[in-house]
This record gives sequence, structure tokens and C-alpha cells, in this order.
Amino acid sequence: MDNFCHTLVGAACGEAGLKHRTRYGNATLMIAANLPDIDVLSFLTDTAPISFRRGWTHGILAQLLLPIAFAGVMYATGRLLARRRAPREDGRQGDGPPLHAGWLLLLSYVGVYSHVFLDFLNNYGVRLLSPFDWRWFYGDAAFIADVWMWLALGAGVWLARRQRRWGPSRAALAFVSCYIAAMLVSAQAARAVVADTWREVSGIAPRALMVGPLPFTPFTRVVIIDAGDRYETGVFRWWPTGVGFDDGPIMKNAGHPLVKRARAQEPQIREFLVWARFPFWTITPAPGGTRVTVGDVRFMSRSFRRANFQASTLIRDP
Repeated sequence: MDNFCHTLVGAACGEAGLKHRTRYGNATLMIAANLPDIDVLSFLTDTAPISFRRGWTHGILAQLLLPIAFAGVMYATGRLLARRRAPREDGRQGDGPPLHAGWLLLLSYVGVYSHVFLDFLNNYGVRLLSPFDWRWFYGDAAFIADVWMWLALGAGVWLARRQRRWGPSRAALAFVSCYIAAMLVSAQAARAVVADTWREVSGIAPRALMVGPLPFTPFTRVVIIDAGDRYETGVFRWWPTGVGFDDGPIMKNAGHPLVKRARAQEPQIREFLVWARFPFWTITPAPGGTRVTVGDVRFMSRSFRRANFQASTLIRDP
């Protein structure tokens, strides 16, 4: 999910009562809810960001160790700030709850695990078992920027702060939990309907299948079917229930000789393929040779048949 949603989840958990368990509880929740995305720092290095993202910092090792490290940082920061703050007559450092190491650790785990779970929900994918297993896991349930989750969580946090009570935030979290559960069930049910429809149309099962979320429309989903040498795309709707396939397939072109050369000689393309789920290739003439480009059907314009994320290289003429 996007970082705005992650931050709202942390804030909602805080306004539901968890921020009162320890000093800096709210800050801990909101920062920890974004903490696995420290891998965006790879954009400042020579590492290919698209192949590094949602790996090391989202995997099982980071899930266990990041909260411990972050809780230690928050506790050390809290102790340092406490030394600079004059104590009250009762010995406490200002208003609010005292600094509590155990609760800082628990809130850090809540934030980090909420992040990983929300990232699993969309079709970008997350490598949950890294660094021991680099497989991608896809929930295909919620769009990466879900406006309905924004509205529910944002309203809950705003009302909780305005009314100075926990109820609105807890209600928002309950609504979002039910919404996520419904989207997960809907995603699995839609996959079954699309797979059955494809068997009826083609007589064979799809090699791979995605029935992924779209923005704003929870009851409509985009369909991608791996049909061997091509992809078939379309739209699934619940009301009326059915699948409408687009005119014309998207050819993979994976066996083209220039594609094999591009994969062998261009590191950027190999790194792109680490992340790609439904890769397809285009081969176009270019000055001095032929340009070979790889994109992913998940993130392409259905209207213009153009990939939004891609990698390319120029294969020069002999």
C-alpha cells in the first residue's frame, strides 16, 4: 500500500488507545508502520531499486529484527529527551504516560507487521520469506492506493482526536478489517470464476492468472491470463457476474533471438525480470540497431497498450 495509508493505520491504532501505553506511542506506531519502506534508499545507490524493493526489509528476518532495533532507537531517544526536560514535582517528566520499553517494542511490531500485511494485499507483491526464499507473494485484493481505506481511517482518526475518545478510531479499524476480509474473499472467488470461464473458452487451464484490483471500484477487477505465447486481458465484474475479454492478445515475444541477447547482455533487464510477473517484449527499429524493451502487463495502459514501467536496451547492428 501507499505510505499515506500505512501512516493512517498507525495513527488509527494510536487513537484507538495504544498511544497511551507509553510515551511516544503514536510516533512509534506511525513510523514503524512505514519502517519496511526504508528500502527506498536504494534509489540513492547503484542498486536497481525495482529488484531490491519489498525484499530484505519486508522479509521474515526484517519482520523479526526491525521492530527490536526501532524500539531501541525510540527508547534511547526518549531517555535522552527526558534528561533535557525538567521533572515535575512528582518526579514525572511532563504530561502523558511514562516511557515503557516493552510497549515500545510491542507497538513497533504492530506497525511493522501492519505494513507487511497491507503490502501483501495488492498486486505489486512482497517477498515475505526473504532472505531465505525470494518468491513473491500477491494478495491481488486491494489497490495499492485504496481511497476507501483512506476515507475510513482518516475519518476515524479525525473524529477520535476531535471528540477525544477512542470509539471512532476503533470503528474505523473494524470497518477496514471487514473491508480487507471481504476483498480477500472476493479476490479468491473472482479467480475461480475467471479460471472456469477461461477453461470453457479455451479448453485448457491458464498457466498463470491474475484477477487484480482497480482504483475506486471494489466490485470490478482487471484480468490477466497467461495463455502460453501470449497474454489475454479483460475485466471481471460482480454485477452482473462475468468476464469481458479485450480484443487482441498481448504477445510475449520471449523466444525472439534479440530478446535472448538483451537478457544476456543487459543487467538492467535482468533486474527488471526479478520483479516482473507478466513480462512481455517489444522489438522496434532504432538508429544504429534494434531496441528491445520489456514491460509488465500488470502496470500497462489498457487503452494505449503501453507499459508504465519498463526496461530497454539497444542491440546494435553487426
